[in-house]
Amino acid sequence: MSETIGFLLNDTARMFRRAYNARTRDSGITALQSRVLSYLARYPGIRQGPLAELIEVEPITLSRMIDRLEESSLVERRADPTDRRAWQLHLTASAEPLLDTLRETARDVVAEATDGLSDVERDELTRLVERVRANLSRRICQKDQKETA
Repeated sequence: MSETIGFLLNDTARMFRRAYNARTRDSGITALQSRVLSYLARYPGIRQGPLAELIEVEPITLSRMIDRLEESSLVERRADPTDRRAWQLHLTASAEPLLDTLRETARDVVAEATDGLSDVERDELTRLVERVRANLSRRICQKDQKETA
């Protein structure tokens, strides 16, 4: 039986998450929490709504996750100076060493997953998956534009 590209990508992503979660279990950080921390490193001060859209979870799910990360002193909410009803999210100083460890773990999982591939094959795989993602992202954006028109 030949698997479809969608099935293969989805199944591979699930296996990546499982391998990553197994390696980060002792840290208490899940793959989704790690994504939140990574996005906060890229977009310091982002508000919860836009962050929920980026990681594709419901705002209430993100809010609970931020509560847990805040309780762990990894994230802090700061009042948004432009909107007193909103909060901006920031990493704390104690999150930085953990983020470095999580990035190293992610590199290890990728190295395991791409074992046996040459550098050229790894680069080609990355390029092709990025193109697939861009194609789907563009279609989603076009769909959103049609719905608002």
